[in-house]
Amino acid sequence: MIRLFRSKIYLAIALMFAVVIFGVLGYRYISDYSWINALYMTVITMATVGFKEVQPLDDTAKIFTVFLILASIFILGYSISVITEYVLGRNSLQLLKKKKMKNKIKSLSDHIVLCGFGRNGMQAAERLKAYKKPFVVIESDRDIIEKYESEVLFIEGDANEDEVLHEAGIERAKYLITTLPDDAANLFVVLSARQINKELKIISRASQITSQKKLRLAGADQVIMPDKIGGDHMASLVVMPDLITFMDELSLEGEHTTNLEEVAIEEFTEQGECNSLRDLDLRRKTGCTIIGYIAPDGKYTINPEADMPLQPKSKVIVLGRPEQIKKLNEMFHI
Repeated sequence: MIRLFRSKIYLAIALMFAVVIFGVLGYRYISDYSWINALYMTVITMATVGFKEVQPLDDTAKIFTVFLILASIFILGYSISVITEYVLGRNSLQLLKKKKMKNKIKSLSDHIVLCGFGRNGMQAAERLKAYKKPFVVIESDRDIIEKYESEVLFIEGDANEDEVLHEAGIERAKYLITTLPDDAANLFVVLSARQINKELKIISRASQITSQKKLRLAGADQVIMPDKIGGDHMASLVVMPDLITFMDELSLEGEHTTNLEEVAIEEFTEQGECNSLRDLDLRRKTGCTIIGYIAPDGKYTINPEADMPLQPKSKVIVLGRPEQIKKLNEMFHI
């Protein structure tokens, strides 16, 4: 719709230029005006301001002026109507988009609220989209919102305000990721979100080491320092390059290119009785290998024994090639 309005505006501008050129050429060659006088006469005629002619007009020039006035009135009227329609239509379209977006957000539950859409926020959004996880972004920069609103659900506003967090459905959300560049802003977001939703799992970005403890005290479950991770990664490429390159291969982005998967035990018990890791028999069924076990209390066991008993609400981490992970997902409807 906006493109249609813009094409009409371009047409109106082109018609006005055409009338100006037509008027200038007419007065130049019909009444022998200079180029400046011809332009002046054309403009005052189109504007119908009633200024006096530069020099007396003969009958031919008067007939030409009548046609020029009529053409100007119609084209100016058309231009005004197009601009008015564009302004009103744009406002209506923006209101419609906002209403539609709010309705989509209201229908979400167990989603992720992402605060900030800078470099780290965009990276997080790309990964969430790759795994088809529902999320809402809170962003205050209108230019960023207009650029990406066709791809992402946005709430325009300051994430520090409780009202904005409520609009994003924070009370129904499962996770909150705050990637604001200022540690103090992230701290306020964590405090506000934790007060609203006690069960929310909060992941916060931090720039300073001193901010980590404060963010955890405020209620953050995990605090990530992107700069520290980047520095460690680069140093590790020097110390153990082959191992780090291998680890990078395990973390390829995309739903169908991943080599690692986290699966809840409940997904397996639906297929039959499973009392131990051996009972799962994932190696034979899918080709995947179990490399980790997460107990209900969050304790991690690396390379668990086959006879390890399975507990309700526990998880396993499996390793496999993309096609094996895909087979696992299809077999257990993960």
